[in-house]
Amino acid sequence: MSSMLNDPKLQALLDDLHASSREQEAGTGAYFQGRAKAGRTDFSVLDAGDHAHYVDKLVALDRDKAEFCYGLCRAIGARRIVELGTSYGVSTLYLAAAVRDNGGGVVIGTEYEAEKARAARANFAAAGLEAFIELREGDLLQTLKTIEGPIDFALFDIWTEMALPALQLIAPYLRPGAVICADNTAAPRARAGYADFFAFIEDPANGLRTMTLPFEGGFEMTVKVG
Repeated sequence: MSSMLNDPKLQALLDDLHASSREQEAGTGAYFQGRAKAGRTDFSVLDAGDHAHYVDKLVALDRDKAEFCYGLCRAIGARRIVELGTSYGVSTLYLAAAVRDNGGGVVIGTEYEAEKARAARANFAAAGLEAFIELREGDLLQTLKTIEGPIDFALFDIWTEMALPALQLIAPYLRPGAVICADNTAAPRARAGYADFFAFIEDPANGLRTMTLPFEGGFEMTVKVG
């Protein structure tokens, strides 16, 4: 399969990780179908059972979205990136490759689950990209309290209820022209979790402009213009 990445070793690793993630998706679909049959009607916010289900799942960003992020980061010359929700580090590898290919920099990743952080670090080492990644483990509301320097690009791939507080943390560091991408934004913006996130983005006082790109599930691209 052709790729924007000019790195056969990295591409082979990513092929395996994307395949593993796809294999897990069937089980996730069956899990939620079972919850629905048991009478659950509201899936807008995850409960304790959902989080337990996802604790060992890759939940990798779709390949086309990840490659789009790589290309976008190359285009804007991103050298300082924040990723909100690292999981096993699949999308992190695309971002780190962009930073490397732009001449150096850092991807600041965040991950709450200790086992996922361990697996992500192993993937970073296998790809030879660990020098470009700073993985902060724990609650992102604590780990992202301090960010040294301006942010060129940010990727949101976290549960929607965390989207607004995460955005409020990083917003002061966004440089003019910085880009934020957020996954799964095609659903109505008033739904639980994302409503406040979009209210912040669409407030003129925050100097942001946004559009939903036509990837599966929707993919938001927001630019810091003021």
